[in-house]
Amino acid sequence: READLLEADLIGANLREADLSGANLISANLSVADLISANLKGAYLVGANLSGANLSGANLSDADLSFAKPEGADLSGANLEGANLSGASLFNIQWDEETVWPSPEEVAKAQNIPEELKQQLGIE
Repeated sequence: READLLEADLIGANLREADLSGANLISANLSVADLISANLKGAYLVGANLSGANLSGANLSDADLSFAKPEGADLSGANLEGANLSGASLFNIQWDEETVWPSPEEVAKAQNIPEELKQQLGIE
C-alpha cells in the first residue's frame, strides 16, 4: 500500500533509498530532505516543496511534479522519464549528463527552466 503523506512536514528528513513509489506527497514539505536514490516512481508530488532537496540518483519516473518547487534541488543522475513537470519551478536546479528528462515538450511546461537545460534539450 502506498504511503499517504499528504501535506507532511518532512523538512530535512533522511529518506535516502526510501521506497516511496506511488506515495501521496501532495503539498508535502521535503525541503533540504535527503532523497538520494529514493524510489519515487509514480509518486504524487503536486505542489510539494522540494527546495534544496538532494534527489541525486532518485527514481522520479512517472511522478506527478506539477506545480512542485524543486528549486535548488540536486537532480544529478535522477530519472524523470514520464514525469509531469507542468508548472514546476526548476529555478537553480542542479543536474548532470546522467539525469534522464521527460520529453522536451513536457520540460517546456515547467517554469524557471535554466537556460543551459533549455539549450541541452532544444527548448525554445
